[in-house]
Amino acid sequence: MTALITTELVELDQNLGSSPEDVIRHLASKVAATGRASEVEGLFADAFAREQKTATGIPGGIAIPHCRSAAVTVPTLAMARLNPKVDFGAKDGPADLIFFIAAPDGADQEHLKLLSKLARSLIKKDFTAALRAASSREAIVELVDGALADKPAAHAAASPDAAPAAAAAAAAPAAGSAGPRRLVAVTACPTGIAHTYMAADSLVAAAQEMGVDLQVETQGSSGAKPLEPAVIAAAEAVIFAVDVDVRGKERFAGKPVINAPVKRGIDEPAKMVQEALAAANDPHARRVPHFGAEEQAEKEASEKGEHIGQKLKRALLTGVSYMIPFVAGGGLLIALGFLLGGYNITSVADKVVVANNFGNLPEGGLAIYLGAVLFKIGALSMGFLVPALAGYIAYAIADRPGIAPGFVAGAVSGFMGAGFLGGIVGGLLAGYMAHLIGTWQVPRWLRGLMPVVIIPLLASIFASGLMFLLLGGPIAGLTAALNSWLSGMTGASAVVLGIILGLMMCFDLGGPVNKVAYAFAVAGLSAGSATNQAPWQIMATVMAAGMVPPLAMALATVLDKKLFSLAERENGKAAWLLGASFISEGAIPFAAADPLRVIPASMVGGALTGALCMATGVTSQAPHGGIFVFFAIGNLVMFVISILAGTVVSALAVIALKRWAAAKPAATVESVPVTV
Repeated sequence: MTALITTELVELDQNLGSSPEDVIRHLASKVAATGRASEVEGLFADAFAREQKTATGIPGGIAIPHCRSAAVTVPTLAMARLNPKVDFGAKDGPADLIFFIAAPDGADQEHLKLLSKLARSLIKKDFTAALRAASSREAIVELVDGALADKPAAHAAASPDAAPAAAAAAAAPAAGSAGPRRLVAVTACPTGIAHTYMAADSLVAAAQEMGVDLQVETQGSSGAKPLEPAVIAAAEAVIFAVDVDVRGKERFAGKPVINAPVKRGIDEPAKMVQEALAAANDPHARRVPHFGAEEQAEKEASEKGEHIGQKLKRALLTGVSYMIPFVAGGGLLIALGFLLGGYNITSVADKVVVANNFGNLPEGGLAIYLGAVLFKIGALSMGFLVPALAGYIAYAIADRPGIAPGFVAGAVSGFMGAGFLGGIVGGLLAGYMAHLIGTWQVPRWLRGLMPVVIIPLLASIFASGLMFLLLGGPIAGLTAALNSWLSGMTGASAVVLGIILGLMMCFDLGGPVNKVAYAFAVAGLSAGSATNQAPWQIMATVMAAGMVPPLAMALATVLDKKLFSLAERENGKAAWLLGASFISEGAIPFAAADPLRVIPASMVGGALTGALCMATGVTSQAPHGGIFVFFAIGNLVMFVISILAGTVVSALAVIALKRWAAAKPAATVESVPVTV
């Protein structure tokens, strides 16, 4: 196995800069210089991005910057003993011992175990003292190799007198119980190399000093051995020192829990053990929810305090999100049907799929037959659009009892010709009625029938009855008028609508305004046809404008790299693909760092793209996919030109804004724009 550390990867008593960024960049350069990484910038970007998520300084003057990176070719340790020290965010001050852990994306388990073992060794005072006393690089390498070769040393339990009085009292066995008190813990960090294992050892050491039996499950990169069910059952409380979700959390259901970031398990292990012991004695302490209950508790907590507008928006967006798969699959299938069978397939599809098969092909051959089959499957899928929209709006309001009455109200809306507007109204009526009925106090014998019989029956009668008797006709008339208006849009009115949709798509990059524009386009998609292409034009406009922000930011990072940080330039590489796929959120890292320049620049380009799409009649029968659903795009050339025009304008605008608003350095200093 290749050595993890060599003398070329060690720096002793050197000044590597005044910030973690300087130190990490220097160590990344050493790793690349020894041929263990393909590039410096990629490795530095991954390591510094990890550092920005959670500082890697730990008590004792130590820091362990680390990452997984595609740039790393060989699992590597680089070590620096700094003079002067650099602050890596530890509570007890700056660090002088820096271990940089660089692991490939696909590092093997043996290497990961060695890297984890080194991290655990760094909490041992004798090991860190030897590192500080070492006089040569060779001595450092020998110490590290020794730590990697030895089994982790067990922490000797301190005498009871050594523990603070409060801790000793907390750790005392409960009245009538025999033996030490028992706790369990889970530690996990995003990378799963260093903090996961250091937190585990710190917690075990602190517990042993208090006379507490603590067993830890490490959910890290080098594998995890789950705690035995009997061990969990015997524990009085559980500690979650994690930065990611706990795998198999339901195993701890009902246990008092202390939940904190993994770094606190390293910085304050004794306090966490004391808090867990106190929680075990507190009947009102927070507990791990039973399986399936956590999501419900989080939902109830998020819904508490919502005003009516927020609840309405949440319900509508839930309905749209569940509706999209029907539209996506159906729209693409219809587009493929047109591609193979031509636009006349709409009038012959039913007859072809019933009367023909592979042994009896229709006039026009295999292409017409396959086109008819694909078109019919897509049309049937699109037929679920309004029922699914209404059903899941009701689900968002009343949970599962609302689904059936919502679907029924949506089906009634489709039958009445009320379209997606009727589906929205029917879903809201069904959901609120189902929710209201669910609050009724009924006898115990009737409770089991409420969610499966009573609520669906009464809510369906109420919502669908109102749609038939009162609301369906007026909403159908409004829908017809809206479709007529959209179909008649030409010239200036179409361009204005394109500008508005483009501005909305780029205003908050996946936020509520963006979602309103997208939901409007998707909901109307089923009304499109060869003779009424306005809904398809709106869909194309929305998709094209939504692609502009990430593509523009990617282009801007290429045109003027100095205006963007290294992390932004790395994000720019990914933004090319995100933008091409119609994922507007690819521009969020740029907008978060500089919203006053990025968002206005994006809106300018989005408005231009929207106007060009509507003016030139670009259409899309697919609700998502960007350039990768080119076969579903009508007037593909103008679709691409519109996106390119908006991208260039937004990129130039953001560059101009950054330059115009940047502080100018003094003449004696190298001129580097700085965003203020």
